[in-house]
Amino acid sequence: MTTNKQQLIKKMLELQRKFSEYEHEHGFDLADYYDDTEGHLLANYRKEYDELATKLVDLAHEEKGSHR
Repeated sequence: MTTNKQQLIKKMLELQRKFSEYEHEHGFDLADYYDDTEGHLLANYRKEYDELATKLVDLAHEEKGSHR
Protein backbone atom coordinates (compact mmCIF):
# COMPACT_ATOMS: atom_id res chain seq x y z
CA MET A 1 0.00 0.00 0.00
CA THR A 2 1.37 3.38 -0.91
CA THR A 3 2.27 5.86 1.80
CA ASN A 4 -0.31 8.30 0.47
CA LYS A 5 -3.08 5.70 0.81
CA GLN A 6 -1.89 4.86 4.31
CA GLN A 7 -1.98 8.54 5.25
CA LEU A 8 -5.51 8.92 3.88
CA ILE A 9 -6.71 5.86 5.78
CA LYS A 10 -5.00 7.04 8.97
CA LYS A 11 -6.72 10.44 8.69
CA MET A 12 -10.10 8.84 7.98
CA LEU A 13 -9.75 6.58 11.03
CA GLU A 14 -8.81 9.58 13.16
CA LEU A 15 -11.93 11.43 11.98
CA GLN A 16 -14.07 8.36 12.74
CA ARG A 17 -12.52 8.09 16.21
CA LYS A 18 -13.28 11.75 16.96
CA PHE A 19 -16.84 11.33 15.72
CA SER A 20 -17.33 8.20 17.87
CA GLU A 21 -15.95 9.96 20.94
CA TYR A 22 -18.28 12.89 20.35
CA GLU A 23 -21.24 10.55 19.90
CA HIS A 24 -20.46 8.65 23.11
CA GLU A 25 -20.15 11.86 25.12
CA HIS A 26 -23.08 13.77 23.63
CA GLY A 27 -25.28 11.16 22.00
CA PHE A 28 -26.19 11.37 18.35
CA ASP A 29 -28.25 14.27 17.10
CA LEU A 30 -28.65 14.55 13.36
CA ALA A 31 -28.49 18.34 13.70
CA ASP A 32 -24.95 18.03 15.13
CA TYR A 33 -23.90 15.89 12.19
CA TYR A 34 -24.95 18.63 9.78
CA ASP A 35 -23.76 21.52 11.98
CA ASP A 36 -21.05 23.42 10.11
CA THR A 37 -20.78 26.13 12.76
CA GLU A 38 -17.18 27.28 13.08
CA GLY A 39 -15.59 25.73 16.15
CA HIS A 40 -18.07 22.83 16.42
CA LEU A 41 -16.21 19.52 16.68
CA LEU A 42 -18.08 18.12 13.71
CA ALA A 43 -17.81 21.24 11.57
CA ASN A 44 -16.68 20.20 8.12
CA TYR A 45 -16.54 16.53 9.23
CA ARG A 46 -18.73 15.33 6.36
CA LYS A 47 -16.91 17.38 3.76
CA GLU A 48 -13.43 16.40 4.93
CA TYR A 49 -14.30 12.71 5.27
CA ASP A 50 -15.95 12.68 1.83
CA GLU A 51 -12.90 14.32 0.24
CA LEU A 52 -10.57 11.79 1.84
CA ALA A 53 -12.76 8.86 0.79
CA THR A 54 -12.94 10.15 -2.78
CA LYS A 55 -9.14 10.50 -2.94
CA LEU A 56 -8.75 6.97 -1.62
CA VAL A 57 -11.15 5.56 -4.23
CA ASP A 58 -9.35 7.50 -6.98
CA LEU A 59 -6.00 6.08 -5.85
CA ALA A 60 -7.42 2.55 -5.85
CA HIS A 61 -8.73 2.99 -9.39
CA GLU A 62 -5.40 4.45 -10.50
CA GLU A 63 -3.55 1.54 -8.93
CA LYS A 64 -5.72 -1.00 -10.74
CA GLY A 65 -5.88 0.94 -14.00
CA SER A 66 -9.64 1.18 -13.89
CA HIS A 67 -12.03 4.10 -14.13
CA ARG A 68 -14.99 5.27 -12.13
